[in-house]
Amino acid sequence: MQKSIQYFGEVCIQRFLEIQKELYQNPKDLAEFILNVESEVRKLGRIFIEETLEEMDQLIRESDKRKKHWVVETHDNKSLITSLGTINYTKTLFTSKDLKTEDGKEVMCYLLDKALGLTENQHLSVDAIAKVYEEATQTSYRRAGQSICSEDAISKEAVKELLHKTRFPKLEIPREKKKVKYLYIDADEDHYALQFKETKGDLVVNSMGRKNNGAINKIIYVYEGIEPEAPGSKRNCLIGTHYFCRGTEQDNKELWKEVFEYIENFYDTECLEKIYLNADGGSWIKEGLNHIAGVKYVLDEFHLSKYIFKMTSHMLDTSWDAQREIRKTIRQATKDDFNRLVERLLDYAKSESDVNRIKSSSDYILKNWSAAKIRLSRLENVVGSSTEGHVYHVLSSRMSTDPLGWSHHGASQMARFREYTYNSGNMLELARYQKEVLSKAAGTEELEISATKMVTANKRDRTFSDKEYGKYIECFHSALPKYLEDEINKNHDYYYVRSWF
Repeated sequence: MQKSIQYFGEVCIQRFLEIQKELYQNPKDLAEFILNVESEVRKLGRIFIEETLEEMDQLIRESDKRKKHWVVETHDNKSLITSLGTINYTKTLFTSKDLKTEDGKEVMCYLLDKALGLTENQHLSVDAIAKVYEEATQTSYRRAGQSICSEDAISKEAVKELLHKTRFPKLEIPREKKKVKYLYIDADEDHYALQFKETKGDLVVNSMGRKNNGAINKIIYVYEGIEPEAPGSKRNCLIGTHYFCRGTEQDNKELWKEVFEYIENFYDTECLEKIYLNADGGSWIKEGLNHIAGVKYVLDEFHLSKYIFKMTSHMLDTSWDAQREIRKTIRQATKDDFNRLVERLLDYAKSESDVNRIKSSSDYILKNWSAAKIRLSRLENVVGSSTEGHVYHVLSSRMSTDPLGWSHHGASQMARFREYTYNSGNMLELARYQKEVLSKAAGTEELEISATKMVTANKRDRTFSDKEYGKYIECFHSALPKYLEDEINKNHDYYYVRSWF
């Protein structure tokens, strides 16, 4: 720590006084003062981190355990981008006396990297990766690369590669399950544009001049009901919401199986009286009825109203009366009564397009007849569907509102990131999880533990170094007041606040 303490005493404090002096000269420029202080603090932080890492490397070199099993090979310089900026430090390459590779060569590695959990070619620290995750999930790859710190940035291609290889942890199963009478599942999809299907340039343009580049991301969310956002508020919010957002890389059976497992693990199914599925009747959604027992399918209000309106749009001034009649028929009558009502509406059709619109809309309602009746039955436990709003806020606002193009894998990964965010996931924990996955995959856990023990064990024995730091700090503290006093006396006019007036 001597280097960072010395820098603080000889450079940093002097710089702070200069910055403070500038503020006294121009008190209105508070923003510049804050930015300058931040810059100096970040620089001090980088120096402290660099010194700490080099000290850890030295502890490993001095370790008796290291000397028994590892030989010093060489010293190399390393750059690592962090949320404070790029740090540069020296680390030691070691050769193992005992370990061999599969082809019989001696194992070589940087034990400091193993102790820190860094991969061989890792250029981003975990905190920097977390910042990239956060920004890329909300805005764009380019801004994510620039968000790490003001001094350094990475390319949008590097951000894309980072996100594409990210893996997501499984949910931790709670010890105690929730007990509720009713659960609600809402499901819908977001339509986004592909850059390509398999390889670049494989999109076909049809006779209308449009590319066949449409794809969907699916969203399912489970919740326990609705409640007012605040006492007396007319706006409602969902209770206990959990999201599932997946792309085309996961098939429908696996997705609904995951939803079912979530319900099984988090809720006491013996207490559940009914599960309501609010949806628009898509085939992939109806497949969920086959995987989750006791589910009651309810047609969402948006699509029901949409098709009722399409059936009556040609009725002009009497369209509202016709819509009320359709709703009453669906709620209280039979399919035959509904078909007779459709025939009456067809009598008022003025064109072939009107006829086609009425028939297609009525067919949609008939295919979802039971679900439409439940929606209009006004049962106490049937709540309104919020799928369209959730599709926009959770998926569309990032993926399809702006003219963006995606790959299948990129879209699937972004859907998972949005899911993780809306489930209140911690991006720093997600970045740390990647280290765990890589360590297990590479089989380097024991080596990392061994390197960590070298650092911690040797640090406990280095009392002399700590005493030296203590002496330095004591000298620094004893000298500091006189140093500050001289500086203040020298610049008395700037430090005397009343002189501003």
